[in-house]
Amino acid sequence: MEKQQKSSHVVLVMVNFQGHITPMLQLASILHSKGFSITIVHPEFNSPNPSNHPEFTFISIPDKLTESHFSDKDAASPVWSLNKNCAAPLQQCLEKILHSLHHIAAVIYDTLMYSAQTITEDLGLLGIVLRTGSATTMLFYPAFSQLDEEHFVYEIKSPELEALQLKRLRALLSQNATKAMTEVRVAFANVLKRSSAIIVNSMEFLELEALSKVKQYFPAPIITIGPLHKFAPAVCSSLLTEDDKCISWLNKQAPKSVIYVSFGSIANIDKQELIEIAWGLSSSKQPFLWVVRPGMVSGSEWIESLPNGFEESVGERGCIVKWAPQKEVLAHAAVGGFWTHCGWNSTIESICEGVPMLCRPFFGDQYLNTSSICNVWKIGLEVQNLERGNIERTIKRLMVDMEGNGIRKRAIDLKEKAAFYLMEEGSTSCSLNMLIKRILSV
Repeated sequence: MEKQQKSSHVVLVMVNFQGHITPMLQLASILHSKGFSITIVHPEFNSPNPSNHPEFTFISIPDKLTESHFSDKDAASPVWSLNKNCAAPLQQCLEKILHSLHHIAAVIYDTLMYSAQTITEDLGLLGIVLRTGSATTMLFYPAFSQLDEEHFVYEIKSPELEALQLKRLRALLSQNATKAMTEVRVAFANVLKRSSAIIVNSMEFLELEALSKVKQYFPAPIITIGPLHKFAPAVCSSLLTEDDKCISWLNKQAPKSVIYVSFGSIANIDKQELIEIAWGLSSSKQPFLWVVRPGMVSGSEWIESLPNGFEESVGERGCIVKWAPQKEVLAHAAVGGFWTHCGWNSTIESICEGVPMLCRPFFGDQYLNTSSICNVWKIGLEVQNLERGNIERTIKRLMVDMEGNGIRKRAIDLKEKAAFYLMEEGSTSCSLNMLIKRILSV
């Protein structure tokens, strides 16, 4: 695809959570490579380092968020606060950009910054939403917003979508739903219906039936541009320092022997869960690379709560780091499995490298991703509970037993399909061209 000859300015509105920063910066990099000038507007909390991306203009807006906003288990509360606090500063910021440049081709905003849609409408700008999760998650929004609660999710009859167990998952996600959570979900559904286009970091073949159903409900074009991390040049987006020494350790391991363990940038576990995971890994006898973020274990600084005798029992067979260069790890020949929280970025990165997964979801769309991995694509197994014996057995099922061979073959098949979609004539390239034409049409 050729670069755009027309110079156009795109404003991206970012939400500063790790799983949202990464795909937004990847999209920014892709659009910049096609000739667009990029301004990234972001809240002050967890601000990205502008020096890592000198090709972009970064503008921070006040958000009034502190660490205390994230101490509550209600994940929707900081999102609600973010939109309440950032709406006025965001509008002022866009007005200044518009006054300076006289033209903004499009405002692309993260779904979590849903207040941006009303602002773009008020300013007469093209508002496009970026979904950093799967397209399948959008099946829930009509039901959560009670716009079609009784029928939308439950009338799905296709074998693929029935395998997702949507009714059970909806009940699970509705348990103990707070006022903030309900309001945020309603807001998500509303902006998806009002936006000029919906960008999804996915591949058409991966969620074909879900996309077909979702398109019946949302009038905006749904543009699948993914996997973004494969389209984008190398993007520096990590809020944590990556320990690349683990690559040297991986170089010493046998092919497909290592289980890589990482629960993402937000999830927490307690001390007993840490102990159970440790002994499960030890008893499995598999080499493992384990990411334990500082503060991930409640009441601990790092790994001081590991049980006595654990390190001696695993010796050089285990490697524990505070953060890892995940894409490089998943692409390494030594990695044969990924024990993941099933965030969408981790899921799609693992699919692209043909690495089968062990699934331990913690909240939100991670449960739906787990269902897709285990029940639809059948490229992983769920770790039903964090008990050492169960952990050991599940690791062996994936890494050693015959059952794991079939899972691994299906994972490789998905990797090959993803590689085709990255080709110049693949569907993802067509979708990117569609987005560019959408932006330039205004």
